[in-house]
Amino acid sequence: MLVDDLVDDVERMLDTVGIGRPHVAGNSLGGWVAIELARRGRALSVCALSPAGSWHAGTAEQAVGARKLRTALRTARLARPWGMSLAMRSALVRRFVFRDVAEHGERLSAAQAIDAVDDLLGCTIIDDILSTNEEIAPLDALPCPVTLAWSGNDAILPLAVNGEVARARIPKATFVVLPGVGHVPIIDDPERVRAVILQTTQQTSRFPKPS
Repeated sequence: MLVDDLVDDVERMLDTVGIGRPHVAGNSLGGWVAIELARRGRALSVCALSPAGSWHAGTAEQAVGARKLRTALRTARLARPWGMSLAMRSALVRRFVFRDVAEHGERLSAAQAIDAVDDLLGCTIIDDILSTNEEIAPLDALPCPVTLAWSGNDAILPLAVNGEVARARIPKATFVVLPGVGHVPIIDDPERVRAVILQTTQQTSRFPKPS
């Protein structure tokens, strides 16, 4: 499965529920999908949080994050049947388990942490995505407001590497750094994430209204 296939699915879902151009926010793969929706004219605004695809396919820019996620997946597969529910009651365990995606994994509740692990295990296309040879194509003329909000302490898609690729690919996007947060910033600082999404939605007046 390709990322374009995922975007096709999202478009079909929007059509089914009768939504033309929503405000879209997404993190990692979700951020990539959001950018592609904008490219297709299906987004009123986009806030992409450390979007995947911000790499040169087949290089270390892609491989580092994919390797960490594969390790997390293997660990989850091994640990899930063996008392994870009990272990996740410990804040120290939650912080350790989520160390590659958050600075403060302990801020998740035990139930949220288990749900996150189950979501990862339940993803049937994760191997396709982690081995994709796709990347975000350049997007020069923006069809809507686009914010690239990069996690300052991103260990999966580091700011200094992947963030710079994203800036070069989408040079007219608003680029902001979210300090002190990991790859999934909603875990570390949901209020800051909320604020940057709202700031993006408020920029639509600078763009032509959809016909």
